[in-house]
Amino acid sequence: MGNAELLSVHVHPVKAFRGVSPRDVVVEPWGPAGDRRWALVDDGGKVVTQRQRPRLALAAAEPLPGGGVLLSAPGLAPLEVAVPEPAQTVVVEIFRDKVEGVLADARAHAWCSAFLGADVRLVHMVDPANRRPVDPVYALPGETVGFADGYPLLATTTASLDALNSLIAQGEHAAEGPLPMNRFRPNVVIGGTEPWAEDDWSRLTIGEVAFRAAKKCGRCVVTTTDQATAERGREPLHTLGRHRRIDGRLVFGQNLVPLTRGVIRVGDPVRILD
Repeated sequence: MGNAELLSVHVHPVKAFRGVSPRDVVVEPWGPAGDRRWALVDDGGKVVTQRQRPRLALAAAEPLPGGGVLLSAPGLAPLEVAVPEPAQTVVVEIFRDKVEGVLADARAHAWCSAFLGADVRLVHMVDPANRRPVDPVYALPGETVGFADGYPLLATTTASLDALNSLIAQGEHAAEGPLPMNRFRPNVVIGGTEPWAEDDWSRLTIGEVAFRAAKKCGRCVVTTTDQATAERGREPLHTLGRHRRIDGRLVFGQNLVPLTRGVIRVGDPVRILD
C-alpha cells in the first residue's frame, strides 16, 4: 500500500444524476462538499433514483456558487436552480429514513418532470449536520449524511475493478464487460492497492483527511445500468453474486465516514492506518 494514491474524485450534486469530477474537494463530516444535497421525490415524498428510473443516468448536475445546480439533459434547455429559501418544506423518505427537505421552485419541478415523463419534485437538504443520521448499526454518535444511500463517501479501487472485470470476462455475460468505474458511482477512486484490499480497511488517510471504513458496500440494480445510455444488463450483479457475496450482500467498494475535515486532491497519497 506504499504507492496507493487518489486517482479521481466524484461529486454528484443531485442524487442519481451524473455528477462532476473535480481535481479537489472539501470533505465535510457528512461527505464531499455539495455531494447529494439535492434529490428528486415522487408524490408521496419518496426519493426517486436510478433503481426506479434508469433514465436519470442521462441527466447531469453541475454545482453553482452558493450551492445551486445547473441541470442539463437530452432534449431540454439547461436550467439553473438556486438554493431555495426554507419556506416550503416536505418530508422526504429515503429508504427507512424520513428527513426534512426544502422544495425547489416550480420551474425545477417542471423541468425534472418533463425529463422523466413523471410527476417529480426537486428538493434540497439544508443542513446535513443534524438532518439524517448514518445507520446506527454502523455509525458512531453524531455521524450524519446527506441524500447519499447511507454513508458520507464511497471508495472504490481500480485493482478490484480489474479483478471483477477479469471474472466477468470468464463468465456467461462476457460481452457486457469490461465495465467502467462509473457503474459504481463512487466518490473516491484509489489506485495502487491489491484487489479487494478495501474489504479489510478500518482507518485510512487520503492526503490530510482521516476516514474510518464503516461498512462494505452492498450493490443494487443501479450497477447494471450503463451510465451513458441508461440501458440495463446482467453485470456486474451476476458475477458479484457468484464471487463476492458477503454476509448476504453483493459487495463492491467500501463506505467511508470522515474523521477530520480538509481538502482531498487527485494524486494525494492514501495510507492505511489499520
